[in-house]
Amino acid sequence: MKTILRRLSSLVYLAQPLALTFVGIVFLSLGVAYLFIHIYYTAPMPDFVQILTLQFLDRPWRGVLLLLVGLVILGFGMWQLSGVVVIPRRNQDQSTGELVLGYQRAGPPQIAVLSGGAGMLVLASMGEQAERLTCITPVQDPVEYYYRASGLLTSPNVYYVVPTPIPARVYATLDDGTFIDVMHIYPNQDRLASRHVTALQLAAADDDGVGTGRRNGSATPDTVQPVVPGTLPLTRVARETLQEADAIVLGPGSLFESIIPNLLIDELRESIQQSKALKIYVCNLMTEPGLTTGFNVSEHIRQIKRYGGFTPDYVLVDAQRIDPTIRQIYAAANQVPVYLDPEEYEETVVLAGDDISRRHVMVEGSVVIETDLSGSVIQYTASLNNPTQSRAVQVLRHDQQKLTAAILALLKRR
Repeated sequence: MKTILRRLSSLVYLAQPLALTFVGIVFLSLGVAYLFIHIYYTAPMPDFVQILTLQFLDRPWRGVLLLLVGLVILGFGMWQLSGVVVIPRRNQDQSTGELVLGYQRAGPPQIAVLSGGAGMLVLASMGEQAERLTCITPVQDPVEYYYRASGLLTSPNVYYVVPTPIPARVYATLDDGTFIDVMHIYPNQDRLASRHVTALQLAAADDDGVGTGRRNGSATPDTVQPVVPGTLPLTRVARETLQEADAIVLGPGSLFESIIPNLLIDELRESIQQSKALKIYVCNLMTEPGLTTGFNVSEHIRQIKRYGGFTPDYVLVDAQRIDPTIRQIYAAANQVPVYLDPEEYEETVVLAGDDISRRHVMVEGSVVIETDLSGSVIQYTASLNNPTQSRAVQVLRHDQQKLTAAILALLKRR
């Protein structure tokens, strides 16, 4: 209801011209009616004219029926008109009285984010330029973590909500048949380094949020109780967020730990499918050992289509040249950059507002935009040989400002 009222409120600028237009149409209709009545009584008419003019009904009923049809058509026309708003220019001299047809609804956008913990914190700065930035946390993560983390930030208009009030765990089947809790797949597990996920499912969790009897992540499909489809309710705030969003951003974050698990919630998935919001996927910078080993950009998109049932409108891919030293660090951890395979190109497109020489590519039905999205940072981690000591490691991360600018640019295009 809030969305409907907000859209119709844009017609306030048209109240007077619409009223005058309505009066003019009434006079035109009366004139046409008088002429038609004159012709009807003075000239012979085919039999079908009696049916078209509802002669088989009494005159009062004809009037009521025509009024109802007129109201329905008028209401539909007003709704269509509210989508193409006419409002005064705000950035020019108001004395000119100039109007702009097709100007989109004024005000900052509402954005919904489905991402991992670090990804949500990266996008938090976008709250300054959004009416509301609502982060829907991963289904298996405790929301308290995000509230504690958000306490370190000062970004306004940022909210964190859980997708469902029922705790659940996420289990994956790898390409070698291994069945494991995704939260227990670690980058330094050599046994799983070359593996990738082939199937994902939600399972019931204990009251403490841990899969029944699976505190070390080991399990078999027979010992895990899968969630019955349709039994995980979507929270009201999450539902309203997806319904009212101008953009839904997936990522940055782990594909199989943070993004796809939420798509396994039936009502959440259907809400995204039905939403008219711009759907943007921020692709991972690097592959994840045991999860997406060997995946390129197109495979990431295919997994979203497989589990989400929708195709992202845009996919943002980092195009920065990676320093060889950083590449070696990741290679030692069995990770490689997520690249755009030229063989996956379907066609090239030129977006509105772009120079004709700037072309993007279509992959799996999504427009893939390669741009600079990352930066290298120094991160201190515990030494593998001596956990009491820390070591400085140069890593690649999505850059807050670059990513925010890229997403807002896509919204402005729309």
